Amino acid sequence: MTGERRHAVMAVISMVVLIAIGAAVWSANRPSVKDDAAAPQVSPAPGDATPGPSVIVPGRPGEEASVRPAEEIRRPGLPAYNAMDVEYVRMMIPHHTQALRMSALAPERAADAKVRAMAERIHASQAPELGVLRAWLTERGLAEAAGDHDHGTMPGMQSDTAMERLADARGAEFDRLFVEMMVEHHEGAIEMSTNLLKVGRDLTMEELATGIAAEQAVEINRLRALLPQ
Repeated sequence: MTGERRHAVMAVISMVVLIAIGAAVWSANRPSVKDDAAAPQVSPAPGDATPGPSVIVPGRPGEEASVRPAEEIRRPGLPAYNAMDVEYVRMMIPHHTQALRMSALAPERAADAKVRAMAERIHASQAPELGVLRAWLTERGLAEAAGDHDHGTMPGMQSDTAMERLADARGAEFDRLFVEMMVEHHEGAIEMSTNLLKVGRDLTMEELATGIAAEQAVEINRLRALLPQ
């Protein structure tokens, strides 16, 4: 075996060893799926001198391996996403939260049983979706809000004054306000979801946005049918 070939073989063997070591260290330090899902996302306290687990990352051909904190290594299998996916989730959380607040007012204020039934339907669909949205951020270590975002500028979002007026209404007046406000609210959610489908990258959010747009379009027709003709 020539010296040049021997060096090439040794380089390949060294790379394989580094990869194996890196995989072993990663496997030893990575928590189980169950533990990872249950563990809260906690940031290290300022000045904390206790380092977290490290991972050996093999370098490219001709480069040495490096040691990096485990939290800097992206979790294997985490789907790709972009900034628009994150923005959509952060907007849809307060948007859904407001819809749930509106729906919660109906049982004691609505005169029409069909309005109460629609409010129950909206709550039954959007509460689980809200859980999906929050879990999506948690899994990626992202906060629910970034900076001072004006939620009032989101499509369909109702003002504080409108929400107070709805809370004060009773009977037929409540029914009318609820339907009108929820139709506008749904139209905003459909607009945001449709926009995400044009530019988003995450498959989970694509499926969720598609479902939201389709379901709320149906609910808009049912809501409008409740208004006096």
